[in-house]
Amino acid sequence: MYTSRRGFIKTSSLLALSAYLAPYAATAAKVKNVGIQLYTVRKEMLADARGTLEALAKLGYKELESARSAKGHYYGLTAKEIKQVTKDLGLKLVSGHVHVDQNWQKTVDEAAESGQQYLICSSMPTEGQTIDNYKKVADVFNQSAEACKKVNLTFGYHNHEYEFDKVDGQVLYEVLLKETDPKLVQMELDLGWVLATGNNPVTYFEKYPGRFPLWHLKDMKKGEPVSTEFGTGRIDIAQIFKNAGESGMKHFFVEQEEYAGEPMASVKHNIEYLKKLDY
Repeated sequence: MYTSRRGFIKTSSLLALSAYLAPYAATAAKVKNVGIQLYTVRKEMLADARGTLEALAKLGYKELESARSAKGHYYGLTAKEIKQVTKDLGLKLVSGHVHVDQNWQKTVDEAAESGQQYLICSSMPTEGQTIDNYKKVADVFNQSAEACKKVNLTFGYHNHEYEFDKVDGQVLYEVLLKETDPKLVQMELDLGWVLATGNNPVTYFEKYPGRFPLWHLKDMKKGEPVSTEFGTGRIDIAQIFKNAGESGMKHFFVEQEEYAGEPMASVKHNIEYLKKLDY
């Protein structure tokens, strides 16, 4: 029994507030718009690009990142064809991995025609694990990004593990981050390779907030620099997604390069894992 009208009102208000807030406190976020880097199913794409894209759509993948192949940037399809095929299947081609080379303007024009938003350099365009080389590469990236900007594309760079080598006490990847124009050059952080170097992706999100609008969501075997199916390796995917805002993440792409069985079985496992994930 309430001892006073004031006590009754206070207690009732607290109970009402608790009831109001409880659903929000208990609600966990779900992973949405799952993307895939098509290098994950590279053999399948080269053998049957349309059929493979259809299979990915049926599994629930929504966004795509292409990769340079023996049949070009779109696995034998033209820029116009992949734009139409993906539209028909309810997929969105967001990004593509390419090389920065003497055919750069052609690559840029082709990407613009495909309707994608990002153009990502997939590896260092020149050799040399030196600070000077990384500064030179940063200049190349800034210039490459200018060409992208003219056709409303965003340029970016995808890391491996070697960028995290240290030279004279400096992490080479951080040289690249500091020397590139953040208004022009974005970073696609390969989370698996970061983990393989003993680093934590979240540390980079905090140190360089907003610089990583794209992710490669990749799990790595414990103790080995080898990719594996989600839930069997070392990545804490839920924790990574909790820090997506700090990263500036807008799109992510599942990527796996080695498999326990057939690639499509791994692709199915990974999206089913993400569908069940709360964070």
